[in-house]
Amino acid sequence: MRQIAEALLQIEAITLSPDNPYTWSSGLKSPIYCDNRLTLSYPDVRNLIVDALVEVIRPLDADVIAGTATAGIPHATLVADRLGLPLVYVRSSAKGHGKGNQIEGRFEPGARVVVIEDLLSTGSSSIAAAKAIQKTGGEVIKIQAIFSYGLDRFLINLLDSEFTAHALITLLDVLDVAVKKRIISKEEVASLREWRNDPTGWSERVLSS
Repeated sequence: MRQIAEALLQIEAITLSPDNPYTWSSGLKSPIYCDNRLTLSYPDVRNLIVDALVEVIRPLDADVIAGTATAGIPHATLVADRLGLPLVYVRSSAKGHGKGNQIEGRFEPGARVVVIEDLLSTGSSSIAAAKAIQKTGGEVIKIQAIFSYGLDRFLINLLDSEFTAHALITLLDVLDVAVKKRIISKEEVASLREWRNDPTGWSERVLSS
């Protein structure tokens, strides 16, 4: 999966900036930003990711592929098409009009479903999507993401749920490539590892400096 880490860094779908951190919607400061939607504009990178997703999903004998709205939908669509499987997508909440659907598309009760997410941070949105599928009668056999920060909060949330989740690559994979490619220094890697271990504490130190 090193190839995927290299590709995401090259097209700047993942950018690292420990000295000039980004601000997340939560207000937290972060030395990393990931936007896997950029991969859609690069056919070679897009296919690299879809090939990897298909490789890990095909042996699971899934009946349905589900994408999380909105960032997980494009890759879920490509994977479902490649595998010849039905596709659904899961909203963060039910629509406030029409039929009030949270899940768009159909599957039979007991269907084996793989949920595709672009990014795992705390895992809350992915787990919520999996619970919505479960509530509708589907059996979620795996949550599969492209990238994961590998945060402790994600592991805790996952343990509290009954689901299995994996990512093609993690932050540690990206950092390994970034150092070897001299995109960041070893000192900057140390800062990024500190953030991964304690995002809130790292952010508070940045904000107070």
